[in-house]
Amino acid sequence: MTDDGLDGTRAAMGPGLRAAREQRGATLAGVSRATGISPSTLSRIETGRRKPTLEVVLRLAKEYGVSLDALAGIAPAPAAEPPRTPAPLSFGDDKAVLPLTRYVGGLHAHKHVLPALGNPPQRPRQVSHEGHEWLCVLYGRLWLALGGQDLVLAAGDVAEFDTRTPHGVVNAGPGGPVEYLILFGPQGERLRPRTPSPRDRRPGWSAASVSGPP
Repeated sequence: MTDDGLDGTRAAMGPGLRAAREQRGATLAGVSRATGISPSTLSRIETGRRKPTLEVVLRLAKEYGVSLDALAGIAPAPAAEPPRTPAPLSFGDDKAVLPLTRYVGGLHAHKHVLPALGNPPQRPRQVSHEGHEWLCVLYGRLWLALGGQDLVLAAGDVAEFDTRTPHGVVNAGPGGPVEYLILFGPQGERLRPRTPSPRDRRPGWSAASVSGPP
């Protein structure tokens, strides 16, 4: 805030100080005895003929039990809103998809949830498109139809494939829903596993087995 802005704010405190005093039923003489500020000074401040110093404002705010923002007529800042979690996307087959990354043209991730089935599943409808996909089942059993193959993946199972191969998934049932993660590279990006050399390893280090490019 500029000096002009501060001067204007201090000058505008007069009406607020007067309202705060009158609300307490206090007289200028009584406030003067409590704060050590002369009645004439208090009167000039309340009528805007004198700009109060910061020390005076603090003394009066303490005496009246009000905040500086209230005296200056400044509304409190609104509380910051908590970060919003992206809303799940719903599809016609009741599948919910929760984006885990912002799409910026490279690898991006989604969490998929397929609802529980009331009837035995049919073979998934297959699609194909450019890209590469990595899939990890978190919960339940997932039927992955990949070209002419049919795979049933359980929690912890991982599949990696070129999405130009016809593919589709469905809840393998029976039981509850299926949750799985998808990492997808639209231009054929693939995961690049990196295994540290023996000299880079630390006690307790272990490597997960991840399929990667040949």
